[in-house]
Amino acid sequence: MIIWLRSLLFAVFQWLFTPLFCVLILLTYPLPPQRRYPVITIWARTMLWWLRLTCGIRYRVIGANNIPQQPCVVLCKHQSAWETLALQKILPPQVWVMKRELLFVPFFGWGLAMSSPIAIDRAAGRDALKQLVEQGQDRLNKGFFVVVFPEGTRIAPGKRGKYHIGGALLATHTNALALPIAHNAGKFWGKNSFLKRPGIITVSIGEPINTTELKADELNRQVEEWIEGELLRLEQYA
Repeated sequence: MIIWLRSLLFAVFQWLFTPLFCVLILLTYPLPPQRRYPVITIWARTMLWWLRLTCGIRYRVIGANNIPQQPCVVLCKHQSAWETLALQKILPPQVWVMKRELLFVPFFGWGLAMSSPIAIDRAAGRDALKQLVEQGQDRLNKGFFVVVFPEGTRIAPGKRGKYHIGGALLATHTNALALPIAHNAGKFWGKNSFLKRPGIITVSIGEPINTTELKADELNRQVEEWIEGELLRLEQYA
Protein backbone atom coordinates (compact mmCIF):
# COMPACT_ATOMS: atom_id res chain seq x y z
CA MET A 1 0.00 0.00 0.00
CA ILE A 2 2.83 2.39 0.88
CA ILE A 3 4.55 1.73 -2.46
CA TRP A 4 1.27 2.41 -4.28
CA LEU A 5 0.76 5.72 -2.49
CA ARG A 6 4.33 6.84 -3.08
CA SER A 7 4.04 5.92 -6.75
CA LEU A 8 0.80 7.90 -6.98
CA LEU A 9 2.49 10.93 -5.44
CA PHE A 10 5.24 10.72 -8.03
CA ALA A 11 2.75 10.34 -10.89
CA VAL A 12 0.55 13.27 -9.83
CA PHE A 13 3.50 15.66 -9.81
CA GLN A 14 4.72 14.28 -13.13
CA TRP A 15 1.29 14.75 -14.71
CA LEU A 16 1.06 18.35 -13.46
CA PHE A 17 4.66 19.43 -14.04
CA THR A 18 5.22 17.97 -17.52
CA PRO A 19 2.66 20.03 -19.53
CA LEU A 20 3.73 23.27 -17.86
CA PHE A 21 7.41 22.62 -18.39
CA CYS A 22 6.98 21.54 -22.01
CA VAL A 23 5.28 24.85 -22.76
CA LEU A 24 8.33 26.57 -21.25
CA ILE A 25 10.64 24.49 -23.45
CA LEU A 26 8.78 25.66 -26.56
CA LEU A 27 9.86 29.21 -25.71
CA THR A 28 13.49 28.18 -26.23
CA TYR A 29 12.87 27.39 -29.92
CA PRO A 30 14.85 30.43 -31.21
CA LEU A 31 17.97 29.15 -29.43
CA PRO A 32 20.41 26.72 -31.08
CA PRO A 33 20.13 23.08 -29.89
CA GLN A 34 23.23 23.32 -27.68
CA ARG A 35 21.73 26.28 -25.82
CA ARG A 36 18.33 24.64 -25.47
CA TYR A 37 19.75 21.46 -23.99
CA PRO A 38 20.49 22.72 -20.43
CA VAL A 39 16.92 23.97 -20.15
CA ILE A 40 15.40 20.75 -21.51
CA THR A 41 17.30 18.57 -19.02
CA ILE A 42 15.82 20.44 -16.06
CA TRP A 43 12.74 18.26 -16.53
CA ALA A 44 14.70 14.99 -16.25
CA ARG A 45 16.72 16.22 -13.28
CA THR A 46 13.53 17.30 -11.52
CA MET A 47 11.91 13.92 -12.14
CA LEU A 48 14.97 12.09 -10.77
CA TRP A 49 14.91 14.26 -7.65
CA TRP A 50 11.19 13.70 -7.15
CA LEU A 51 11.58 9.97 -7.79
CA ARG A 52 14.22 9.73 -5.08
CA LEU A 53 12.14 11.79 -2.66
CA THR A 54 8.81 10.01 -3.17
CA CYS A 55 9.73 6.48 -4.23
CA GLY A 56 13.16 6.03 -2.70
CA ILE A 57 14.88 5.17 -6.00
CA ARG A 58 18.54 6.16 -6.08
CA TYR A 59 21.40 5.07 -8.31
CA ARG A 60 25.14 4.53 -8.48
CA VAL A 61 27.43 4.56 -11.49
CA ILE A 62 30.30 2.15 -12.14
CA GLY A 63 32.84 3.11 -14.81
CA ALA A 64 32.05 6.81 -15.12
CA ASN A 65 35.72 7.29 -16.02
CA ASN A 66 35.01 5.38 -19.26
CA ILE A 67 32.89 8.23 -20.65
CA PRO A 68 34.97 9.69 -23.50
CA GLN A 69 35.61 13.39 -23.95
CA GLN A 70 34.51 13.39 -27.60
CA PRO A 71 30.95 12.70 -28.80
CA CYS A 72 30.24 9.00 -29.27
CA VAL A 73 27.44 6.51 -29.92
CA VAL A 74 25.93 5.18 -26.69
CA LEU A 75 24.47 1.68 -26.85
CA CYS A 76 22.38 1.14 -23.74
CA LYS A 77 20.19 -1.59 -22.30
CA HIS A 78 16.53 -0.56 -22.22
CA GLN A 79 14.51 -1.87 -19.25
CA SER A 80 12.65 1.14 -17.94
CA ALA A 81 11.67 4.74 -18.46
CA TRP A 82 14.23 5.54 -15.76
CA GLU A 83 17.31 5.44 -18.00
CA THR A 84 15.82 8.03 -20.34
CA LEU A 85 15.91 10.39 -17.37
CA ALA A 86 19.17 9.34 -15.75
CA LEU A 87 21.35 9.34 -18.87
CA GLN A 88 20.66 13.06 -19.20
CA LYS A 89 22.40 13.57 -15.86
CA ILE A 90 25.10 10.90 -16.19
CA LEU A 91 26.30 11.69 -19.72
CA PRO A 92 27.29 14.88 -21.58
CA PRO A 93 24.71 16.57 -23.86
CA GLN A 94 22.96 13.95 -25.94
CA VAL A 95 20.22 13.19 -28.43
CA TRP A 96 18.21 9.98 -28.66
CA VAL A 97 17.23 7.69 -31.46
CA MET A 98 13.52 7.02 -30.97
CA LYS A 99 10.37 5.96 -32.78
CA ARG A 100 8.72 8.86 -34.56
CA GLU A 101 5.33 8.24 -32.90
CA LEU A 102 6.62 9.63 -29.59
CA LEU A 103 6.75 13.12 -31.08
CA PHE A 104 2.96 13.07 -31.46
CA VAL A 105 2.30 12.69 -27.70
CA PRO A 106 0.78 15.98 -26.48
CA PHE A 107 3.18 18.16 -24.47
CA PHE A 108 5.72 15.40 -23.85
CA GLY A 109 6.31 14.85 -27.55
CA TRP A 110 6.62 18.57 -28.15
CA GLY A 111 9.36 18.72 -25.53
CA LEU A 112 11.11 15.76 -27.15
CA ALA A 113 11.04 17.48 -30.53
CA MET A 114 12.96 20.41 -29.05
CA SER A 115 15.81 18.09 -28.01
CA SER A 116 16.87 17.44 -31.65
CA PRO A 117 16.12 13.69 -31.57
CA ILE A 118 16.61 11.26 -34.44
CA ALA A 119 12.99 10.21 -34.89
CA ILE A 120 12.79 7.01 -36.93
CA ASP A 121 9.88 5.51 -38.86
CA ARG A 122 10.44 1.84 -38.04
CA ALA A 123 8.51 0.75 -41.10
CA ALA A 124 10.86 2.61 -43.44
CA GLY A 125 13.48 -0.16 -43.54
CA ARG A 126 16.69 0.90 -45.33
CA ASP A 127 15.52 4.51 -45.48
CA ALA A 128 15.35 4.55 -41.68
CA LEU A 129 18.95 3.28 -41.44
CA LYS A 130 20.06 5.92 -43.95
CA GLN A 131 18.31 8.60 -41.89
CA LEU A 132 19.95 7.30 -38.72
CA VAL A 133 23.45 7.50 -40.19
CA GLU A 134 22.95 10.92 -41.82
CA GLN A 135 21.30 12.58 -38.84
CA GLY A 136 23.56 10.76 -36.40
CA GLN A 137 26.64 12.17 -38.15
CA ASP A 138 25.06 15.63 -37.98
CA ARG A 139 24.41 15.36 -34.22
CA LEU A 140 27.93 14.03 -33.54
CA ASN A 141 29.39 16.93 -35.52
CA LYS A 142 27.39 19.33 -33.35
CA GLY A 143 28.95 17.85 -30.19
CA PHE A 144 26.11 15.59 -29.04
CA PHE A 145 26.39 12.02 -27.83
CA VAL A 146 23.89 9.83 -29.71
CA VAL A 147 21.98 7.42 -27.46
CA VAL A 148 20.62 4.24 -29.03
CA PHE A 149 18.67 1.44 -27.35
CA PRO A 150 19.67 -1.49 -29.60
CA GLU A 151 16.73 -3.66 -28.56
CA GLY A 152 14.36 -0.91 -29.63
CA THR A 153 11.92 -1.42 -26.75
CA ARG A 154 12.00 -1.99 -23.02
CA ILE A 155 12.91 -5.54 -22.06
CA ALA A 156 12.08 -7.09 -18.67
CA PRO A 157 14.97 -7.99 -16.34
CA GLY A 158 16.33 -11.44 -17.14
CA LYS A 159 15.12 -11.24 -20.74
CA ARG A 160 17.03 -10.41 -23.91
CA GLY A 161 15.61 -8.76 -26.99
CA LYS A 162 17.05 -8.75 -30.49
CA TYR A 163 19.93 -6.29 -30.77
CA HIS A 164 19.22 -4.36 -33.94
CA ILE A 165 22.06 -3.19 -36.16
CA GLY A 166 21.23 0.54 -36.41
CA GLY A 167 23.35 1.86 -33.55
CA ALA A 168 26.35 -0.24 -34.55
CA LEU A 169 25.93 0.87 -38.16
CA LEU A 170 25.97 4.51 -37.09
CA ALA A 171 29.15 4.04 -35.03
CA THR A 172 31.06 2.15 -37.73
CA HIS A 173 29.99 4.47 -40.56
CA THR A 174 31.06 7.57 -38.61
CA ASN A 175 34.12 5.99 -36.95
CA ALA A 176 32.73 7.15 -33.62
CA LEU A 177 33.52 5.37 -30.37
CA ALA A 178 30.78 3.02 -29.15
CA LEU A 179 29.99 3.22 -25.43
CA PRO A 180 28.08 0.22 -23.98
CA ILE A 181 25.94 0.73 -20.87
CA ALA A 182 24.18 -1.86 -18.71
CA HIS A 183 21.85 -1.26 -15.75
CA ASN A 184 19.16 -2.96 -13.69
CA ALA A 185 16.54 -0.20 -13.56
CA GLY A 186 13.77 -2.61 -14.54
CA LYS A 187 13.91 -4.23 -11.11
CA PHE A 188 12.66 -1.01 -9.56
CA TRP A 189 10.61 0.64 -12.33
CA GLY A 190 9.32 -1.98 -14.76
CA LYS A 191 8.00 -1.54 -18.26
CA ASN A 192 4.59 0.18 -18.22
CA SER A 193 4.54 -0.25 -14.43
CA PHE A 194 2.79 2.28 -12.26
CA LEU A 195 4.54 0.94 -9.15
CA LYS A 196 8.08 2.09 -8.42
CA ARG A 197 9.97 0.12 -5.78
CA PRO A 198 12.66 1.68 -3.58
CA GLY A 199 16.26 0.66 -4.03
CA ILE A 200 19.59 1.53 -5.64
CA ILE A 201 19.87 1.14 -9.40
CA THR A 202 23.33 0.22 -10.65
CA VAL A 203 24.53 1.69 -13.93
CA SER A 204 27.68 0.14 -15.40
CA ILE A 205 29.52 1.95 -18.19
CA GLY A 206 31.89 -0.20 -20.24
CA GLU A 207 35.11 0.80 -21.94
CA PRO A 208 34.51 2.67 -25.21
CA ILE A 209 35.02 0.51 -28.29
CA ASN A 210 37.13 1.75 -31.19
CA THR A 211 35.03 1.06 -34.28
CA THR A 212 37.45 2.00 -37.06
CA GLU A 213 38.40 -1.62 -37.85
CA LEU A 214 35.02 -3.19 -37.10
CA LYS A 215 32.04 -4.12 -39.22
CA ALA A 216 28.62 -3.26 -37.85
CA ASP A 217 27.59 -6.84 -37.10
CA GLU A 218 30.82 -7.53 -35.19
CA LEU A 219 30.40 -4.38 -33.12
CA ASN A 220 26.78 -5.29 -32.45
CA ARG A 221 27.87 -8.73 -31.23
CA GLN A 222 30.54 -7.26 -28.95
CA VAL A 223 28.10 -4.78 -27.43
CA GLU A 224 25.46 -7.44 -26.84
CA GLU A 225 27.94 -9.82 -25.21
CA TRP A 226 29.27 -7.11 -22.91
CA ILE A 227 25.88 -5.73 -21.88
CA GLU A 228 24.26 -9.11 -21.24
CA GLY A 229 27.35 -10.42 -19.45
CA GLU A 230 27.51 -7.31 -17.29
CA LEU A 231 23.84 -7.70 -16.37
CA LEU A 232 24.59 -11.20 -15.08
CA ARG A 233 27.50 -9.84 -13.08
CA LEU A 234 25.34 -7.10 -11.58
CA GLU A 235 22.72 -9.68 -10.62
CA GLN A 236 25.33 -11.85 -8.89
CA TYR A 237 26.76 -8.79 -7.15
CA ALA A 238 23.30 -7.78 -5.90
